[in-house]
Amino acid sequence: MAPPSASGPSGFPPGFRWGTASSATQSQGATPADNWWSWEEAGKAPRSGAGNGFDTVYASDFRLLADWGFGEYRMSLDWARIEPRAGHRDQGAVEHYREILRAGRRAGMTMWACLLHTALPAWFAAEGGFLAPTAAAAWARHVDFVAETFGDLVDGWMPVSNPAGYAEKAYLRGTFPPGHTSQEEFLTVLQAVHEAEFEAALRLRQTGKPTSTNEALVSLHPADASADAAAATALVDAVLWGTWLNMARSPRYEDAFDQYGFSYYFTAAVNAAADLLPYPAGHPVGVGPQGYASWAPGLGEVLARLHAELPGRTFLVSEIGLGGKDDTERAAYLPDALEQVREALAAGMDIAGVHFWTGVENYEWLEGYTVPFGLFDRDRAPRQSAHVVRSFIRG
Repeated sequence: MAPPSASGPSGFPPGFRWGTASSATQSQGATPADNWWSWEEAGKAPRSGAGNGFDTVYASDFRLLADWGFGEYRMSLDWARIEPRAGHRDQGAVEHYREILRAGRRAGMTMWACLLHTALPAWFAAEGGFLAPTAAAAWARHVDFVAETFGDLVDGWMPVSNPAGYAEKAYLRGTFPPGHTSQEEFLTVLQAVHEAEFEAALRLRQTGKPTSTNEALVSLHPADASADAAAATALVDAVLWGTWLNMARSPRYEDAFDQYGFSYYFTAAVNAAADLLPYPAGHPVGVGPQGYASWAPGLGEVLARLHAELPGRTFLVSEIGLGGKDDTERAAYLPDALEQVREALAAGMDIAGVHFWTGVENYEWLEGYTVPFGLFDRDRAPRQSAHVVRSFIRG
């Protein structure tokens, strides 16, 4: 890879990929066929409504993003919309997604498709989700259908978004459906969803299109100098990092992914009870509305660890962003984060690109529309952060 200094003022090499990411529920809204709809109906999450309106203005959204220099877009193909009842595919939904993919490609976008981003089909959830003995077979059938149906229009695959975050919120914290708080179920689902992710990659590779993970990675630090905090940090690390790294290194899956994508939002301090606390304690901006401090050097720590853990592999920063109503904080944070990427490139790390969360402000699972992440607001007006990012894209 060319050294960053060879590529102009921005310091990023020629061909570096700039994109944005979204999910179906967050941009289209929940559907009665998924388990998030009933979660909203029960008052356990804000109403998503029609999301950010993407369902009807996707073509103009793609043109907007392309005009601002973005060349890649990750969307999710909502399993519940495609298969609202077990074994029944909604051809209208299938064609709608095909048209969205076509529109993205017409705008010049490289289209990445995610098969699972938090929300499950209601029928699959009712069977027990990924705890059910039938889960692996149902998932495999869906993956094969998606590969056959959309493979001609998809440029890359991300099978599952954030397996660890999903398992934690749904089965340990109880903030996502089904709302369980069982450590045993959490560990079982964590393993099962990672297996679903890697097995899907093996199937999707047969389409000839590249595959990428989207792991949520956190740099961890003991909250204090005690032996208990150090032990708890090692335990959390083994769960959040060890589960997927062990799979990535296994003979069956070592070639499942062409690149390792990851999201980075925060660094955490771990106390003796294995709670994740904001880090660093003296962060100048403070703790944000989602309970963490967005600390750019932590991204550098994650990149350095990935480089050491998986030498010779290609990586993608598949989500980076900052949530909050004060866009000046986002506009200040993103250049610091991109500087961490630039330094990793200079150190010889193969980083293919960066996808921002998100392009157009959308629904957030537990905050609704009160914690915006978008570079553009829901009226599609650019925020200061969009101008900042464009300056890097243009170099």
